[in-house]
Amino acid sequence: MKFFTLRPTLSIFLISLFFSCAPDTDLYLEISQEEPLKEQIKSVVDITTLLLPDNTILDIPIDPKNPITAEKVALGKLLFHETGIGLAPKKEKGKETYSCASCHHVKAGFQSGMKQGIGEGGFGFGLFGEMRKIDADYDPTIIDVQPIRTPTILNVAYQDVMLWNGQFGATKTNAGTESEWTAGTPKETNALGFEGVEIQAIAGLGVHRLEIDPEMIASGPYKRLFDSAFPQVPLEERYSKINAGLAIAAYERTVVASEAPFQKWLKGDERAMDESQKKGAMLFFGKGKCYSCHSGPGMNGMSFHALGMGDLSGEDIHLKPGINDKLGRGAFTKNPEDNYAFKTPTLYNLKGLRFLGHGGSFSSVREVIEYKNKAEAENKDVPEENLDPAFVPLGLTEIEIDQLTDFVELSLFDDNLERYVPDRLPTGACFPNADQQSKEDMDCI
Repeated sequence: MKFFTLRPTLSIFLISLFFSCAPDTDLYLEISQEEPLKEQIKSVVDITTLLLPDNTILDIPIDPKNPITAEKVALGKLLFHETGIGLAPKKEKGKETYSCASCHHVKAGFQSGMKQGIGEGGFGFGLFGEMRKIDADYDPTIIDVQPIRTPTILNVAYQDVMLWNGQFGATKTNAGTESEWTAGTPKETNALGFEGVEIQAIAGLGVHRLEIDPEMIASGPYKRLFDSAFPQVPLEERYSKINAGLAIAAYERTVVASEAPFQKWLKGDERAMDESQKKGAMLFFGKGKCYSCHSGPGMNGMSFHALGMGDLSGEDIHLKPGINDKLGRGAFTKNPEDNYAFKTPTLYNLKGLRFLGHGGSFSSVREVIEYKNKAEAENKDVPEENLDPAFVPLGLTEIEIDQLTDFVELSLFDDNLERYVPDRLPTGACFPNADQQSKEDMDCI
């Protein structure tokens, strides 16, 4: 038997050839991106404060007055999408055709697929809510449409007040605002003492013409679900609007973007983001200083900023904003220093949305980043003295804008939000809308 040996030079050549065939990008990234990115984040924020929980019921922030249970979340998930509680329409034809999810649906990241969300008085859905239109049978004055962009419910557990002006919520950020909880308006709901998510859910049922009929609940498919969610509440109080709102709020608190690539990266998966996204993250937590406003697990924040963004406008607007809508936080607090300031929104799941900002004046994430990079107010109604002092040019290059856009659009995008949507409703109704055109658009019989 003969044994063959390779000459040393040939051995070295073949070994180098073998390893040169393997991509070297992963090794390069581990050396050049991973540790510097981690160190950059740690230099400005505790990295653990950015984590969204995987077990949301146990780890999600709660309102102490509304403990979260699996049973309460299950009920709220159904009620949020239930068109069968659309029982207080302005016109009979609108009955049971709309739900909370009409304006906060999963196809648009729990925002609206349109510039203005439409509840009662709209018809149709399209592919992601973009084709909902005004029903010609409705007088424009009675359509359920808002004069500002519909905010998402995604990551709302990390906000203690709700709406762009923060008017819903009785504690923390809104402590001391009791004089503004005007009787006879939705703001009066703050007197119940809950945090913003709960207050908005309770008030929203009335504002958006949704009704919880105790007799209907007690004799229908939701009875068992209410009984499981609120076993300690007396029967005569159990099937109420307040409890329905508390269940919806419990569900909304669990809707978090915990499967986004950035979250996976934070939890140890170094391959969850590519090189461009990691460079974008370096900019987010460095040169761009985005973290200074968009903070915490939800990449939102409880601060209000005047950035001179445009209000809702255009021929496709069905309810034009009034002065109070334009003043933002100042319209609620009556503090002139708060005028034109709006709450910092979450940055998760913005990819594909065509309307961004409180007035829907931006059509992409890149447009928003370009706007903040230039720091030139587009809304001429906003006095210069009201603009946020931090609204200054960032000095980002075109390549850096691309990288930052990649991080926000791709790394902060959870592509599995369908896990928060029910397969069907106890009533068997179609959702998020149940008008005839929506049923056809969604193939719902």
